[in-house]
Amino acid sequence: MEIDLLITPEWIITVDSGNQVLRHHTIAVDDSRIVGIMPTSEAEKRYIPRQIVALPQQALLPGLVNAHTHVAMSLLKGLADDLPLMDWLQHHIWPAEARWADAEFVYNGAQLAIAEMIRSGTTCFNDMYFFPEAAAQAADESGIRACIGMIIIDFPTRWGSGVEEYLQKGLALHDQLQEKPLLTTAFAPHAPYTVSDEPLHKVLHLACELDVPIHMHVHETAFEVQQAQAQTGLRPLTRLEQLGLLDKHFLAVHMTQLNDEDIALLATKGVHVIHCPESNLKLASGFCPVAKLTAAGINVALGTDGNASNNDLDMLGEMRTAALIAKAVAQDASAIPATQALRMATINGAKALGLDAKIGSLEVGKSADMIAVDLGTLESSPLYDPVSHLVYCTSREQVTHTWVAGKALMINRQLTTLDSATLIAKAHCWQQKIGETS
Repeated sequence: MEIDLLITPEWIITVDSGNQVLRHHTIAVDDSRIVGIMPTSEAEKRYIPRQIVALPQQALLPGLVNAHTHVAMSLLKGLADDLPLMDWLQHHIWPAEARWADAEFVYNGAQLAIAEMIRSGTTCFNDMYFFPEAAAQAADESGIRACIGMIIIDFPTRWGSGVEEYLQKGLALHDQLQEKPLLTTAFAPHAPYTVSDEPLHKVLHLACELDVPIHMHVHETAFEVQQAQAQTGLRPLTRLEQLGLLDKHFLAVHMTQLNDEDIALLATKGVHVIHCPESNLKLASGFCPVAKLTAAGINVALGTDGNASNNDLDMLGEMRTAALIAKAVAQDASAIPATQALRMATINGAKALGLDAKIGSLEVGKSADMIAVDLGTLESSPLYDPVSHLVYCTSREQVTHTWVAGKALMINRQLTTLDSATLIAKAHCWQQKIGETS
């Protein structure tokens, strides 16, 4: 049987329901999908591949899913560090965005971020930012998979005059992306403190009509919760529940301020939580109680947040940080073991985005969204457990290959759809412009 591709790594880390780790096995890919996973000797007899990729010291695993980011903000990386969230937003980031965030900024910033993510092993990202059509264009041209946020915020920006224009533009983009198999959409109301009740009612109605997720920053800081209670008498989550937003289509990002009643509500409603540990640490926002959430049966996925508040888009690093923080917060060294951390970065993110039937694990019938990680380096030696190494020992520089829908976006650390030198030059141009006024 003729097929497109055979890949033979040292390990296949499937992240399937049984968390199988296979040795001496091969993955067969044809027409963008995985058509076989079997012992290498059997694959060699069964298939006639157009291409063979031998990876004798690599682990092959599902591409990482960055379930929350703001890709265009890669151009603001390091602009305003070591500040609490509201100071960082109100006095530095929002003024910079008001001056610079146009379609060209978003397109160039998205390209830079996508290149960084491909080189870090991310094959799918969930974005929230202005000019989403520019981010969608950058994603489409690069070949990465993405969920593009249709952002909603109460006040005018360079992208639109207000809620009605944001909705119109978002719906137009949703229609345009129907012909792009790697691109989906989600409504992205910014946060409870920046979006009032009436726009949220409209978002809920449209999200139900289009069957798309709703993606929102919620309970990011203690100040946010305290301010909401002072102004409305309600915790933000309670308000969102009363508005009808909380269900299996809702992605609540950050969630550092949770009590037992909040957790019970999330579990009852089937809400997904997107944990961004490094951004929360850097902004001193607090700690998401991941061990309690998972114990309650809540799906927890991982995101990097934007480059301006992290300051990288490294999902391997995010896995390690998430696992370590969870142990400290729970005061339990067994909390969030390596296997669970890897699931948070792959299949859990896919599930949150409604893509788990397509991506997030290496199984026959799923899209060939895969990465290869070199575990034969000095830094990875000796090796007793490849999953443990991926979470606690591996750096993004060890990612050697990245495929999305069977197409190689990186081969031996070289990007195939983006030019590194061009992206660096564009980043330097933006650095000069923004740096002169900051």
